[in-house]
Amino acid sequence: MFSLPPKLYTFLCATFAAMGAALFGYDLGVIAYVLEAQDFNNTIKTDNSNYIGFIVSAMLLGAFVGSIPASLIADSFSRRTGITVAGGVFILGGILQTAAPNKESMLAGRFFAGVAIGMLGCLTPLYQSEIAHPAARGMLTATFQLFIGIGAIIAGWIGYGVAQTHPLSPIAWRLPLGFQMAPAVPLLFLTFLLPESPRWLMIRGRESEALRVLARLRARGDENDQFVQEEFESMKVKVEEEAATNQSWALIFGDKTNLRKVLYGIILQFSVQMTGVSAIQYYAPSVYKSVGFSAHTSLLINSLNNVNGLLGEVACVLLIDKVGRRFPLIAGNTLSGICFAIATGLARKFATGGGSRGEGIGFVAVLFVYNFVFSACIGPLSWIYPVEIMNTAIRAKATAMTSMAAWIANFMIGQVSKTAFDNLQWRYYLVFTVCSFTNALTFYMLFPETKGRSLEEMDTYFRTVHWFVPTAKDIPADIRAPVREHDRAVENFSNKNEKEAPGHQELV
Repeated sequence: MFSLPPKLYTFLCATFAAMGAALFGYDLGVIAYVLEAQDFNNTIKTDNSNYIGFIVSAMLLGAFVGSIPASLIADSFSRRTGITVAGGVFILGGILQTAAPNKESMLAGRFFAGVAIGMLGCLTPLYQSEIAHPAARGMLTATFQLFIGIGAIIAGWIGYGVAQTHPLSPIAWRLPLGFQMAPAVPLLFLTFLLPESPRWLMIRGRESEALRVLARLRARGDENDQFVQEEFESMKVKVEEEAATNQSWALIFGDKTNLRKVLYGIILQFSVQMTGVSAIQYYAPSVYKSVGFSAHTSLLINSLNNVNGLLGEVACVLLIDKVGRRFPLIAGNTLSGICFAIATGLARKFATGGGSRGEGIGFVAVLFVYNFVFSACIGPLSWIYPVEIMNTAIRAKATAMTSMAAWIANFMIGQVSKTAFDNLQWRYYLVFTVCSFTNALTFYMLFPETKGRSLEEMDTYFRTVHWFVPTAKDIPADIRAPVREHDRAVENFSNKNEKEAPGHQELV
């Protein structure tokens, strides 16, 4: 591994951890095909919309529950240990789903799989951000969303394939559910091969190990490399500064800057779900059938759209550290609102007895554009932005809180969408239209650009930048800002003590 170029080595470590996102993407994608399987519906023996909605959303409820334990394990036992535990919990949930003899077992399996996904949703971006070079942090953390897309694609084509070959067999849903456990196996047994987060090692007082790992990630193991030494010094100063404060939950709620950053993370995660992504993902066959497509064609369209989403995620990985964070969030949500405004008008025609084949194809095309925009501009940023703005003392706990916002919003959408589609039909799309435009306005007003800044300088940056971003002064990125701030604090403290020393007199 030492012979690998540092950027490639770090990228491989980040993508291995991102297999946890593949579990999430697979579970997101597979449920649409499971719900269409005749044997599955014969097994769960219910046509109650609320119960079916709960089967879909139980995973998200579990994810909500799993977020806080993940942060506690990450802080106490390491980021790697947390990922390993999550892999084991997911396998338990996968077994319960695959072997489910009734709806109760299915619910339990979805819940336990969700607990693991909630843990990984906190731990994977956390780990990725802490090993990443500041100039490539967006790209590495964006692989989380990329692997969500990969998982969704695999789920889609497996689900579509067995639906064509064994439409009436238990294989139509048990095989897709069983395959979801495959990525969890290496997470359970091979995560120990990853380097530990240097920032976690630093907060545990293992400075020599932190330097050694940082050198592996940045300079082929050269501990005397200038950038390695500067980043190590910056980390050390920041951790010493944080060690002098209370590192409990009160540090989040008792500090205005920390509270502001956590609120931004919660707003961002909640806003993602209000663009409609999960509603379309969970109930894709019903959505496409509502505009005139057969069940067979609807499943095929959904599988193709997953490929389209992956292309958007690849674009994000390649470009995010060049274009930054603000522009994709603002532009992506604006385009999302436009797409749903058009989709609303087209869906209304079908609901009122009209609608042509061409308009149905237009509806699908608009959702393809939306999915690409979401995957390139919105989804990845919901994992990148919250972890990179937090400091080391609160990062695990704060990331857990922001992730919980994602899961509870996702749970809400998963639970209500079946009933909303049944009762509101095309009007339900108006919610996503309005929310997308208000999201864009919120990001324009409140969210500062964080591209290229080190994790250690985020506190200084957020204390300085005005909350109304359009009028805020531009502050250049500077990796050594925490070091200089610390040096000034030490100098001021020394001068104060000197002035207060016995016999000291001011010169007049």
